[in-house]
Amino acid sequence: MTTDLRTAIGEFDRSTVAAQVAAAADQRKLVAEMFPLADWPTLPVERYALGLGSDDSAGVPYCRLIEFGTRELGSISGGSAGKHMLYRHNSGEWKLAPALLGLPVEQAWDRLRGQFVAALDAAERAAFAELDELEVLLSGQALVTKTLATYFPQHFLPIYSSSHLRAFISELGGTPEKNVPAWRANRQLRDLVMRDPELSTWNPQEVMRFLYDYYNPRGRSRAIWKIAPGEGAKFWEDCLAGGFICVGWDEVGDLTQYTSDAELKEVFDATYTEHPGRNGDKAGKLIAYRDLQAGDRIVANHGLRRVLAIGTVTDGYRFDDSREESKHLVSVAWNTDFAQELPKPKGAWRNTFAKVSENLLAQLTAGHNSNGEPHTENTLPEEISQAISVLDHKRQLILHGPPGTGKTRLALNIALASQGNHEVIDGPRRNESIVELLETGHVQLVTFHPSYGYEDFVEGFKPDHDATGQGLRLVLADGVFHTLCTAAAAEPNTTFLLIIDEINRGDLPRIFGELVTLLESDKRGVPLTLPISKRRFAVPPNIRIIGTMNTADRSVSHLDAAIRRRFAFLSVDPDPEAVSGQVGPLDLSSFLVSLNERIDRILDADHRIGHAYLLRNDEPVATEDELWSAFYHDIVPLLVDYCVGRADLLQRILGVLVDPGTGRPAQIAVADLPAALAAEFTAGAHDGDE
Repeated sequence: MTTDLRTAIGEFDRSTVAAQVAAAADQRKLVAEMFPLADWPTLPVERYALGLGSDDSAGVPYCRLIEFGTRELGSISGGSAGKHMLYRHNSGEWKLAPALLGLPVEQAWDRLRGQFVAALDAAERAAFAELDELEVLLSGQALVTKTLATYFPQHFLPIYSSSHLRAFISELGGTPEKNVPAWRANRQLRDLVMRDPELSTWNPQEVMRFLYDYYNPRGRSRAIWKIAPGEGAKFWEDCLAGGFICVGWDEVGDLTQYTSDAELKEVFDATYTEHPGRNGDKAGKLIAYRDLQAGDRIVANHGLRRVLAIGTVTDGYRFDDSREESKHLVSVAWNTDFAQELPKPKGAWRNTFAKVSENLLAQLTAGHNSNGEPHTENTLPEEISQAISVLDHKRQLILHGPPGTGKTRLALNIALASQGNHEVIDGPRRNESIVELLETGHVQLVTFHPSYGYEDFVEGFKPDHDATGQGLRLVLADGVFHTLCTAAAAEPNTTFLLIIDEINRGDLPRIFGELVTLLESDKRGVPLTLPISKRRFAVPPNIRIIGTMNTADRSVSHLDAAIRRRFAFLSVDPDPEAVSGQVGPLDLSSFLVSLNERIDRILDADHRIGHAYLLRNDEPVATEDELWSAFYHDIVPLLVDYCVGRADLLQRILGVLVDPGTGRPAQIAVADLPAALAAEFTAGAHDGDE
């Protein structure tokens, strides 16, 4: 629950941030000394741009200093180097902002530098409206706003994210301007601060830290990762002493130069050729590592059982080329009170990166609070927080992905969280709580199928016994959506949720009919006349809809266009960490990653195998019998169906596990299957394309 502003101001102890305020002043002075305002009109590109290799203390470029060397002035970390508008890629190619494309680098720099000079001049004259006319700078709003706040702290606050600025404006009672640059939103927030009798007397750094402490726009969402500090935890002492976590793959260079995991994968494929099928997963995790934000949690491990510490990310990613190895760093405040030995090994911890669930984090941190009671945190898993945010904006959401990825489970977890029951999501009372939630009528669950129609969903005449009980008559009956909307209209302050499982199996235009129009946010509450009953009907604003669909059955692109426009879409992908475990020599997480890499290459991403097929009672399969059953009763039939009689495709996916004579999956004995799968998928002996 958000703390009242006046209460929060009274609670905030400004003395706790005195050291950071002093450090920020020193960093501001450093920027002014290294890059005086008078030098900007003639500043050479070598003194500005990343990627030119000048990182000594005297020659560090402006962009490196402002992003990585002035953390106390506020963070602009995360994402690629595109925020700098002009930089040299590791390949030697110059990357330019859209407004600079097609220009030689010298002309591009002249134009960019000219707009920086114009922005600094306008800020010095307090002619802030002129800033909005500098079109090149729109591609680097965070960098530009931090530049303005660094040189002119009397005019700007040290907050640079547009979304964060809008959230803080709302918290201080303002209405955020729409579609304005970050520097303009920053000025609006500063005006609100200056109107407050107490905040107006604070240092800008104190204001920034106060707002993030009490009204962090990330809310309860955070990422939680297990990261190994080198093989055998050999870098742990460095990490603990230096307040960071580090990982390798140094040959790919600074991760900020990559705009996507696909771009990084190309470099991985060219650099690490031993197991090319696994490079996509590595690239995706490295990009996620690069984009860790303050407040995210890190579990440092040694092996499969030992927790070295649990930490909180304090600042963003940096590439430290002065280190001999493991040069990719993220700042972390470590707590070794959480060091422990786990009762069971975690198979997924064999890899450098592994996701950690909120439930596991709660177990790891239990018993360490000041009262000696189990420690729990009021946080939501990132995917649930994201889904709720999307629902609040769009009102309708479709969770799509391959079979077995837990889409229906996620939809029900979203329902629990939206009704205030997030604490039971990973607990033993989850199923009981779902039943109780459905019984309240605030959440309805329905499954679409080919015979499902408008009369089931909205309204229609259905047969019923007449008054004598001997004959039949047709009576008007409300469908599930009509019933839910009627209940929601009677409780306007309560969110009502309809979960539609297998939404793509129904004839959506026929089922929704004219109500498609009323799904839009700006049409909520607008009545229309239903064609059958002639009754007036409206969809209340407090109705939310979540649909689930298997992409293996039908692509998202096959949905009716009018329906598709009214739904947001979130991909639910296979989660290797969910099957962290070992059956004999087979690491289940590695098996799932490798199998899906092949399927992605040979078929497509829509036909990957979900992690749920390797789970039993929400736990990874643990015995040879369970593995055999999962493989031959669930996974193989899916693959045979996907390959539709193409034995060559099946052989490319399963390799030696397909009988070359018959083209059918080989029947391997229960005791031999783990070793056979390990040899085929996790030993790197066959890449599936030979």
